[in-house]
Amino acid sequence: MSKGIEFRNVTKRYGSDPSAPLAVKGISFEVPVGTLTTILGPSGCGKTTTLRMIAGLESPTSGAILMGGRDVTTLGPAERNVSMMFQSYALFPHMNVIENVGYGLKMSGVKKDEIARRARETLASVGLVDFDERLPSELSGGQQQRVALARALVLEPAVLLFDEPLSNLDARLRREMREEIRGLQQRMGLTVAYVTHDQSEALAVSDQIIVMDHGVIAQTGTPEQLYSRPGSEFVAGFMGEASVFPAVAQADGRVVLGPLMLAPRHVAAEGPVKVAVRPEAWVIGEPGGLPATLRKAAYLGGYYEYGFDTALGPVFVVSNDLARKFSVGAETTLTLGTHGVSVVPVGTP
Repeated sequence: MSKGIEFRNVTKRYGSDPSAPLAVKGISFEVPVGTLTTILGPSGCGKTTTLRMIAGLESPTSGAILMGGRDVTTLGPAERNVSMMFQSYALFPHMNVIENVGYGLKMSGVKKDEIARRARETLASVGLVDFDERLPSELSGGQQQRVALARALVLEPAVLLFDEPLSNLDARLRREMREEIRGLQQRMGLTVAYVTHDQSEALAVSDQIIVMDHGVIAQTGTPEQLYSRPGSEFVAGFMGEASVFPAVAQADGRVVLGPLMLAPRHVAAEGPVKVAVRPEAWVIGEPGGLPATLRKAAYLGGYYEYGFDTALGPVFVVSNDLARKFSVGAETTLTLGTHGVSVVPVGTP
């Protein structure tokens, strides 16, 4: 698949002092045409700086940025055919919906009738019909989000960029809008780079996820690869909740975790390792398991959350077995299923 965006050993340092720390430290990656790549990481990891370099709003200190095979490293935003949707939406409060959506076309010299036609078509594609005359102040948060999305789409960009686009919405609207963004991206074959710190959002919308940490790429892969086979303790903990325990990999490929013997799907080198366990991987009450005492329990509608004390330390468990409830103080055992358990090398951050 051809490359929509390509970074080649890109660094970014703010300011002219060569001794200042790098915000981005020699990263390389590709975003294939027609796919959605999420750049994921905690605050300060360099993900927004990376997105701004794609947009042309920041210039790299070194390295090269290519789009469609063309070197755009020194080009400004107007020369890159990209549209960016910001966290704040940045709608013009004095303009109505259709004026906001058509603003970029107007600045490009498109004729008035053509602006109106394209703006209405794009508004319809994001589910906003008959909203033309409303002001942003008359719209809900979700409707403002759709106007901002339509304003970015109407320009028919080669690359569409999103910077934390859902962070201002409540949980239900976040779910609706991420489905809308993903659906539009797939239907229209858009090339999208998407920045978020929300792991569930990244898992839901992405073809590829790039996890960043302190200016470097910690791991790149599909959502399933990063969740089921994290390459480090940091990625295991960041891609959803996980408890990490010291363990020992044996020569026969099995891993000893306290009283438990694991047969991981991916063989680890013999010696000390770490085992990352997702909360849903634990099985409660099977014979021959890890002795456990329940210290806290919470009912969350579709599942229970349990906290157990064990010889390995505190263990967090999510159980979908609503027919069986455990009371605080209960003595039981914990074993591990085949999914949600991964082995990572000792010494990885």
